[in-house]
Amino acid sequence: MKPAWSVIFLTTLCGMAQGFMLALVGADLIGGGHVTPASARIFFSGGAAICVVLTALGLFASFFHLGRPERFWRSAAMWRTSWLSREVIAVPAFLGSSSFYAWAHYSGQAYAPALGVLAAACALALWVCTAMIYACLRFIREWASAYTLVNFVLLGCASGFTLAACWAAWAAPAWVPAYLAAAYLFLIVGLLVRLLMLRRNASLKPVSTLQSAIGIKNPKIQQKSMGAMGGSFNTREFFHGKSALFIKNVRWIFLVLIFPASTMLLALAEQRVSGLLLVVALLVQYAGLLAERWFFFAQANHPQNLYYQVVS
Repeated sequence: MKPAWSVIFLTTLCGMAQGFMLALVGADLIGGGHVTPASARIFFSGGAAICVVLTALGLFASFFHLGRPERFWRSAAMWRTSWLSREVIAVPAFLGSSSFYAWAHYSGQAYAPALGVLAAACALALWVCTAMIYACLRFIREWASAYTLVNFVLLGCASGFTLAACWAAWAAPAWVPAYLAAAYLFLIVGLLVRLLMLRRNASLKPVSTLQSAIGIKNPKIQQKSMGAMGGSFNTREFFHGKSALFIKNVRWIFLVLIFPASTMLLALAEQRVSGLLLVVALLVQYAGLLAERWFFFAQANHPQNLYYQVVS
């Protein structure tokens, strides 16, 4: 498939916001005297505001994926049967609940933690809706597995807790060790799941071949041209057009940046008590997330590509 940068930014930015919200709500519920009431107001309201900004940026990016952006509201009409429509509902729900959570803490409302639980539930629901858009497509076998949802959640939590550590370094330093410990855990488990996902996808064997598609058993069939001797929607949107070497390099880039590189930077930042290094680790990790999500879409092989392998 051809990766769409609008969707890449949507899923990575919203995923980071969702993970950050879980980190905030967890600290809000645990409490334990790590922050004073005055600093808690800044920490939780400001953190939730960051979640709102990240989600809004992701939502804004998604508009560039629409053919008629002015009709975006129609995309929610099929919510009974479409995971995409459910995602269209889940994103504003998470955005709205995060906004109310930020306001409740800023104004000192006692029910702020309850709104946080609601926002966390919306974050989990959004992950399910987003992942199932791809996991429900059984004809794209690289996506059609439970790994898709687990991968989205783990990487979102890893980036979200890394962002939480960056925010805590400025607003609530006592929470930094706990957030970093959680980030390490999500990165380790996320690496394991991503490697299992890569191994599974590498072992997939095509259900259809050129021979089965046209009913000829000769093993030497080759496609010499595509329909109409030129490009079309199918050739532009269902294949990325990159070489196998390029795809392999992208795979190694995201594996290195997300996991060992960002983990070592986080450990170094913790050792030196450096907020700047935490920010650098977050930026390196997010660059890896962009590469990972690009690879996620590019690796998917649509069956129609049997008919559109070469131009001429």
